[in-house]
Formats: sequence, C-alpha cells, structure tokens
Amino acid sequence: MTAGAGTDLTDEQRALRTAVRSLLARHQEPASDDGLGLWRRLCREIGVAGLAVPECYGGAGAGPVETHIVAEELGRDLTSTPLLGSAVLAGQLLLASGDEAACQRLLPGLADGSVLAAVAWAGPAGHWDPADAACTAVAAEDGWQLHGEAHYVLHGDSAGLLLVAARTRDGIGLFEVDPQQDGVVRTAGVGMDLSLRVSGLRLMGAVGQRIGADDGRPALARARDLACIALSAEQVGAAQQALARTVGYTLTREQFGRAIASFQALQHRMAELYVLVESARSLSYAAAAAAAAGAADLGLRAAAAHAYCAEALTRTAAEMIQLHGAMGVTWEHDAHRYLKRAHSSAQLFGAPAEHVARIAAALLD
Repeated sequence: MTAGAGTDLTDEQRALRTAVRSLLARHQEPASDDGLGLWRRLCREIGVAGLAVPECYGGAGAGPVETHIVAEELGRDLTSTPLLGSAVLAGQLLLASGDEAACQRLLPGLADGSVLAAVAWAGPAGHWDPADAACTAVAAEDGWQLHGEAHYVLHGDSAGLLLVAARTRDGIGLFEVDPQQDGVVRTAGVGMDLSLRVSGLRLMGAVGQRIGADDGRPALARARDLACIALSAEQVGAAQQALARTVGYTLTREQFGRAIASFQALQHRMAELYVLVESARSLSYAAAAAAAAGAADLGLRAAAAHAYCAEALTRTAAEMIQLHGAMGVTWEHDAHRYLKRAHSSAQLFGAPAEHVARIAAALLD
C-alpha cells in the first residue's frame, strides 16, 4: 500500500487520512499537554504506532507513506504526540539494527502503543551524527555500563524504554536501557514550543543491553533519515494550515473599505507561499515514497526534505504573523505557536544547514 512519487494517495491511504483528521477534530487538548491521552486513542482506534512495523512484530505491515500521512495530519494543528520519537525514530532504529531477538521482544509493545520508547543520542550541540554519540559505554561483568548526558530526547521524561547510542572502544553501539534504574536521571526540558516535548538524560553507570551488530552507524543513519522524512511531513502539515488560516484572515480583514486579500501585493505573497508549500509537500511525499521503495539515495532525499520543508514552514509562519498584524503577536492567537514550532523542529535530527552540507558533499564526491 504505497503512493507514487507525487502526492496521489490510494483509497486506503485517503481513508487513513480521514480517520486521523476526524479523531483529531474530536479530541481537543491544550498546547502544553503531553499528548499521551491522544496517543493512546490514535494507537487503540487507528493503530498509528504500528503502521510501519512488519506484521510479524505486531504491526500493520504498511510503510513510510502511511506514517507520513499521519504525521502531516498531526502537524496541521501542532499536535503533541510521541509519533516521531517512539514510533518512527525508536521503532525504525530497532528494525534497522537487524537484531531479531530484540525486535521480537520490544516491537510489539511499541506497535500497539503500550510502550513508549525514546532514543538518547545527540549532545548539547544537537548533531544527530551516526558517527558520534553523547554517551559512552564500557563493557562490564554484568553487561555494559553507560555514562554521559544526552539532549533533545523526544518524550524522554515519560518513556518506558530507552535506546541509547553510545561510543565504545570499537565505534558506535546501540543499547537498551531501563529508565527506572538508579543510574538514569531524566529532566523534562522547557522550550519555547510547549507542544514539542524534549528532555535531558544523564547516565551514571546505568546498565545497558547491547542491541544489534558492533557497528550501529548504519542503523542510526537509516533511523535518522526516516525521522527526517516524517518530520518534513509534520512541517508541511503545519505550513498548509498556517497558510490556510492566513488566507482566511485576509479575506475578512478590511482596510480602506475592502478586504486586504484584494490588494495585489498581498495576492502575490499568498501565491508565492502556496507554491512554496505545495512544492515542499511534493518533495516530502517523494522522499517517503523513495523510502518505501528502498531507494539507494534515501539519505540525500531525506536531507533535502528536511532542509526544504523546514524553510517552507519558517517562511509561512513568519508571514502568518506579519499578515495578521498586531493580533499575530498576541499569546491568544495561534500564530506564535506556528513560528515556535518552525524554529524548534528545524533543529531536530540536525539543522537544515547540516543537511544541505550532506547534499553538497555527496554532489562533490
């Protein structure tokens, strides 16, 4: 069940989009809510956590395009859920690890939403580099002992399972860590975007169980690429909604006895934003379709989707605030939330400039 390189969806995919949008319309939560109540409903009623998990591990056996559809809908209203951190980043990291025993043991809980997983990887600089990790792991008699401090851990303060990327004597390894043990200290982050839940994680001799092969870099790279693509879908959904609300406002706001949407200068700005958002959506869906097809250049497509869609949301959110006038900078209006999400999400899984550098390096190689 996959879409083509464009944005045409199958009947099943359109039904999925309708079901998610309908549930979100019925379930309203404050912007500062952790989203776990909604997440449980999405998992129980639609099964969103297991869409990209094979059936043999308790999932639906769909793929990145279906996850993409859900992410786009969640992005429209800046909904806070663990989709990115648990279902995409952690779930795909487990699958990419190639550890059959770990997948059999851990993925069913992630797929039905009963277990929330978080990935501890990046340091304070926010570099999601497969060749580096914020934590270290040392072999011990009872397994592995992990030390270090990871940042930007999505839903890390409420996760029941931690997957930690850590440096070893041989490279980068992946480790399963119980967050309830004494050697784990979790701190809920306070960011400008209340709907983006990130935490800090400190490991002080925490015991971990190794997952996958000695070299965890390929698994980390694939999980990061799939997370970038899902994030681009959220950004596209947010940009679409920001543009729609801005256009709606210009149709009702009057100056000099006429709607400001009738002014040619504003029409040009709306048209430019429309082209920007639609091209971002096409690029984002093309990356998801490439992931579903197993494209060899997935890393470049993911990098392009992240960089372009982050820019599309940032520009659209900035125009939303400006074209709403004074109302756009008030706390009561949602315009500030879209701008905050634009700036916060642009730094997830690597800043846009880092992904542009990845593309440039590949072209020059």
